[in-house]
Amino acid sequence: MKKIALALAAALATIATPALAQDTEDFSGAKATVITGYDVVDLNTPGVRNPDGLIYGLGLGYDVQKGSTVFGVEAEASESTGRLKAGAATVAESSRDLYIGGRVGVVTGKTLIYAKAGYSNFRLLTVAGNGNADGFRLGAGVEHKLGEKVFAKVEYRYTDYEAGMTRHQGVAGIGLRF
Repeated sequence: MKKIALALAAALATIATPALAQDTEDFSGAKATVITGYDVVDLNTPGVRNPDGLIYGLGLGYDVQKGSTVFGVEAEASESTGRLKAGAATVAESSRDLYIGGRVGVVTGKTLIYAKAGYSNFRLLTVAGNGNADGFRLGAGVEHKLGEKVFAKVEYRYTDYEAGMTRHQGVAGIGLRF
């Protein structure tokens, strides 16, 4: 498995090298992003359907570009419509999610390909009471400049919370650089 991973990494580096030689856009500076997408929380409870729904939120960040590499910090506040129902009653409800973390990526032309990691705090509302869960988020995405200051992005995020809960999110966003 290790040999396959190394061979794949070498192949990707070889393929990406000509693209990195292109003129690259500048992704430095402050930014604000509006996101929406699909959200599912795995409650780690056998036999219980997991709440899923629409996620929507706002993010702020700051990126620094050195050559074709981008380093950034970001924060996000989001809400979810995910609900778990038993008949007409709501048993569990996904609520706000706060995130702070960093990202690193590579610019090719007008496109940034990145990975991210950071801390997340999630609020789950249940009939048994409300609770917060701390977790670690990993993600990857693609950001593309649509104009001088406007960009669009798509991203997948996986978060591992305490008590065995996990969360998968696929989001799209539109943003503005300052």
